[in-house]
Amino acid sequence: MNQLARGTVATRLPARDLERARRFYSEVLGLDPVDERPGGLLYRCGGTEFALFSSTGASSGAFTQMGWVVEDLDEVMAELRERGVVFEEVDVPGLRTKDGIAEVEGYYPSKGFRGERGAWFRDSEGNLLGIGQPIS
Repeated sequence: MNQLARGTVATRLPARDLERARRFYSEVLGLDPVDERPGGLLYRCGGTEFALFSSTGASSGAFTQMGWVVEDLDEVMAELRERGVVFEEVDVPGLRTKDGIAEVEGYYPSKGFRGERGAWFRDSEGNLLGIGQPIS
């Protein structure tokens, strides 16, 4: 069997200012690193991992770099808005948001849902992050 198929996947997000990013993820998203090393912070959410790493480069922020699947999109968005998060308004062919939320047709058939409600925002470093709620 392919070793990549057996491996785990973890997102890596660049941070020009790692301490600023740490504050954003802690104060705004309510996430604290579970481990750290020089130039890197490791986070765990729902059995998966992502890391922020110190970088002199910056992400283009032109596409979703990481996303969470949540049970109640409205509740999560309300909490984040209270903490100052501004959700992106998107209007491109096939995807349009209203009040920060897009209704996305289709979902991965193996997951058994018909669609998804999604929203996007940027972290302190310009990384584009998404939140999605499957639609039954």
